[in-house]
Amino acid sequence: MNEIVRRPEGQTIWDVFNDFDGFFDDVLRPRRVYGRAEGGALMPPVDVTETEHEYLVKAEMPGVKKDDLDVSIHDGVLTINAESKYEQQDKEEGRIIRQERRYGKYVRTMRLGKGVDASKVQAEYKDGVLYLNLPKVEEVKPKKIDVNVN
Repeated sequence: MNEIVRRPEGQTIWDVFNDFDGFFDDVLRPRRVYGRAEGGALMPPVDVTETEHEYLVKAEMPGVKKDDLDVSIHDGVLTINAESKYEQQDKEEGRIIRQERRYGKYVRTMRLGKGVDASKVQAEYKDGVLYLNLPKVEEVKPKKIDVNVN
């Protein structure tokens, strides 16, 4: 189906070219992309690394308080649930001119397999970033086998 998009009242097509700052901000400045999970929740960007003994996960969730954060592991699936709540602004503080911060629920689910020792998981939340250390169970760790040569 065709969709009709209308310009705001009083705006002409040439107004787009007059906003050079906005043009360069959008083109040259890298942005963090937050995908959407099922149900419209934000999917926080994550970095996952693996060492010989553990998986390390960093999840970025700005504006989330520790009390609004829930991490669980069940059957080898890591689930991160969080929520950043809108901060009500008093009328005496003035009007909002631009608002780019995101508010809402964060959900991220990742299958790690059964190789994680859930009883030894460590989590730290600092400066809007969740750090998870997920130790591997013993049988998953690579084992070195010495080969004797005659």
